[in-house]
Amino acid sequence: MSYMTSLQEQFGGIDIYLFDQILRGNISPGMVIFDAGCGTGRNIVYLLREGYEVFGLDPDPQVIDAVRQLAPRLPAQNFRVESVEENSYSDAFADVVICNTVLHFARDDAHFRSMLQGAWRTLKPGGLFFSRLASTIGAEHLLQHISGRWYHMADGTDRYLVDEPLLMQWTADLGAELVDPIKTTVVQNLRSMTTWILRKPR
Repeated sequence: MSYMTSLQEQFGGIDIYLFDQILRGNISPGMVIFDAGCGTGRNIVYLLREGYEVFGLDPDPQVIDAVRQLAPRLPAQNFRVESVEENSYSDAFADVVICNTVLHFARDDAHFRSMLQGAWRTLKPGGLFFSRLASTIGAEHLLQHISGRWYHMADGTDRYLVDEPLLMQWTADLGAELVDPIKTTVVQNLRSMTTWILRKPR
C-alpha cells in the first residue's frame, strides 16, 4: 500500500478547511458530530475511524445507505433520509454541526433561512458550526444575475449565492461569533467558495 493510498483511506475526502479545525483542536475526540447534508460521507471518514459519535442526514436514500455502510458500528438511525430544514434530530444535541456545500442549494431567502435554522437548532450552546458554500465574494465578474440571490456561475451551474454582508448579518442575528474571519477561495475563474465558521453562544 502506498503512502498516498494510506492517507486517502485514513482521511477520506475531508474538506481541508474542516481538517484545519481538527488540527487546531476545535473538533476533538468525545465530541458529537452532526453532518447536515452528509452526501456519501466524505467529511466523516476520518471522524468515524477515530471513534467519534457521528450523525448525518441527506434527502437521497442511496447516499444514506452508503454512509451506513461506512459506519457499521453505529445505529442505522444515526443517519436519516431527511432534509436539513425539516430534520427530526433533537435540539442542541451536537457539539459540531457540519453544513458543507449545502446552503447554496437554497431555493430562495426563506429556504436559506429554514435550512440554516434547521441545522443551527441542533447545535449545543458553545458548539461549532462549520459551513462552506458558494458565494459572490471575489467572483462578481464571473456571475450572471438571474433574480434575487440566484446567479448563473461560470462553471455552468445556477446557485443561491451569499455575500459577506448577508453572512455577517446572519452571524449577528444568530448571536454567534466568528471562529475565523470569513475566508473565500476563487476556484480558477469558475466559482467562489466561502468558509463560514461560527461559535454558538453559551
